[in-house]
Amino acid sequence: MFDHLSLQCDDLDASRRFYEAVLAPVGVSVAMDFGDVLGWSGNDGVPKFWLGKQTTGGTQREIHVAFTAPDRATVETVHQAGLDLGAEVLHEPKEWPEYHPGYYAVFLRDPDGNNVEVVTHA
Repeated sequence: MFDHLSLQCDDLDASRRFYEAVLAPVGVSVAMDFGDVLGWSGNDGVPKFWLGKQTTGGTQREIHVAFTAPDRATVETVHQAGLDLGAEVLHEPKEWPEYHPGYYAVFLRDPDGNNVEVVTHA
């Protein structure tokens, strides 16, 4: 639905460590590194998720972003990666039938306070 998404980070190095660990299980990694801006992509190699240093100032507001996982085992792997990083777990992996049957997700807090979800619809 979206072409790309970009987030500004207070600590780009901490955010990079978080997203490298959490997104590796779903096949997302840094495809472009401009030093103060990182472009992340899946298997197609086209960056669609961007992280950059905070440049506009002000207070960050929580953003919710969800990444697709192929199966429940991958959601569990992401959960463990978050735990290993010491990330806040907003919601443990579970099925959310109020969304639809088979909606299985984990919700983590990134270093900037954003709500990061990894979900499978299988």
